[in-house]
Amino acid sequence: MKKLLAIALAFALLAPGVSAQKKSQPSWLSDAVFYQIYPSSFQDSNGDGYGDLQGIISRLDYIKSIGITAIWLNPVYVSGWTDGGYDIIDYYRVDKRFGDNDDLVELIQKAHARGIKVVMDLVAGHSSDQCEWFLQSKEGANLRYSDYYIWPTFKPEDNTPQPKPGEQLDYAALMNSNAALIRKFVASDAPRAPFFVKNFYDTQPALNFGFANPDPTHPWEQAVDAPGPMAMRREIKNIISFWMDKGVDGFRVDMAASLVKNDFDKSATIKLWKEDFTKWFDEEYPEGILIAEWFNPAQSVAAANFDLDFFCHDGQYNYSTLFFYGRRGFGPAASATPTAPYFDKSGTGELKAWYDLYTYQYNAVKGNGYVSMPSGNHDFNRYCTEGRTTPEELKVAMTFFLTMPGVPFIFYGDEIGLKQNPNAPSTDGSGGRAGCRIPMLWDSSANGGFSTAPIDKIYIPQDPDPNRMTVEKEENDPNSLLNYTRTLLKLRADVKALGADASWKLVSSLDQPYPMVYERTWRGERCWVVLNPSGKQVAVTLPKENTKPEIIGGSYKKATYKQTKKGDTITVSPISAVIYKF
Repeated sequence: MKKLLAIALAFALLAPGVSAQKKSQPSWLSDAVFYQIYPSSFQDSNGDGYGDLQGIISRLDYIKSIGITAIWLNPVYVSGWTDGGYDIIDYYRVDKRFGDNDDLVELIQKAHARGIKVVMDLVAGHSSDQCEWFLQSKEGANLRYSDYYIWPTFKPEDNTPQPKPGEQLDYAALMNSNAALIRKFVASDAPRAPFFVKNFYDTQPALNFGFANPDPTHPWEQAVDAPGPMAMRREIKNIISFWMDKGVDGFRVDMAASLVKNDFDKSATIKLWKEDFTKWFDEEYPEGILIAEWFNPAQSVAAANFDLDFFCHDGQYNYSTLFFYGRRGFGPAASATPTAPYFDKSGTGELKAWYDLYTYQYNAVKGNGYVSMPSGNHDFNRYCTEGRTTPEELKVAMTFFLTMPGVPFIFYGDEIGLKQNPNAPSTDGSGGRAGCRIPMLWDSSANGGFSTAPIDKIYIPQDPDPNRMTVEKEENDPNSLLNYTRTLLKLRADVKALGADASWKLVSSLDQPYPMVYERTWRGERCWVVLNPSGKQVAVTLPKENTKPEIIGGSYKKATYKQTKKGDTITVSPISAVIYKF
């Protein structure tokens, strides 16, 4: 009998649409829908112009009403505010801008009471240069925090060409070459040494997790298992434990691939995560989640055992060709005559670049975790930008985000079509990213209900459009993007073939990009999603199906499905999304 049960189980796991994720995956993750909150911009409760934790607490019922089951908070720790909170001074204390540790614990408890998980940001690769660890490390080599940082005694020669004027930074290259590391040497007046190594901005000294292949002529290059890097590992675990023991449900790890230096193929960094951090975390907190900001799920999820990684705006494996004229999704277009992205009403985009990258990552990760495509985040342009601003266009894009495999992530405001503000001034070191971090719009009161502060004290200027969308407006419109998002998330929850674990394949041809048709399958359940972001009616003929499907969701004016001897022809109106179930 046991043998028969084992064989039955084996066949079940091989059945179409069954995706057995890693054993250590938290039980709640398959059905999770995340809502990313940039805390400074969400809701101000005390009238100082900045969002805060009590403000988030006051909006938990709204968040739940969307269909959200988990919140990811951008950093709320004490910060020097030179990089939007990613330059951390104290990892164990909430910045007074947001409240205090008691407020965060209250948020966790009240979110949990509503069935909502809370995930924090973990900045493991660097701290602020005002952090106590760094200030002490500057003094000498034999203090408690001395080896938490990297202190070169001289600067090796860099013979590689410098970036051309105006050339955009390549995130992956910043972490993948010896020359790139040398360019991260920052001159210092510290008694300790004339240089330290940064991770991103000069105010963000890199934490020391060692070097993949230490150069004996560079005494600052410690091995990954040297006392300093091992002490750094213990500190990171202490930070994780401190907050997990307060009730946090996990972490999104910022720049997770940046830990070990001169690790060109990332093998040492993968080993660090797999054999230490993620292994330890899964054992200590089996219901906790670790999310990577790595932008290469084949490495972070399949190899390093993170639960999920993002497929979005940066690195080689991104979706920029779908949504942006510029490669990284913010700032000016990459060239004077940029190529239109796929989700553009011109209908001149293509799918192959994205498809090739996505299918590689999807196949690499399947059964080990998730590749997730967020609607946006704090580092690149909102999807409501670059001419894509009508509710109809946004509904087509949202259909894509919420019917693909993996765990959905909605950036705050994307559910109402919060617009990019291209004229937003750089704030807290945001640079060109300020425009996506604008305050949420709640209602028709002053400052859109975000804050009672004078308008000139608001953290970042809001969308100035007098006809701007607000939660209040969209709540009362059954055809709004907000209510469409709610409908999609309910459909996703009810139809397992649209969920995180259901299989995915492109049904339409790359040679005819419009419409895009893909199939989601979960055991005996099968759906097709048809997307036409172009401004013209399109039709596609596909191999004949035995049954005619029914429409179960979407946003369209006209959609027909005709079965003929030559095949099945789907015709959809301009700017449409249709979800069929067989």
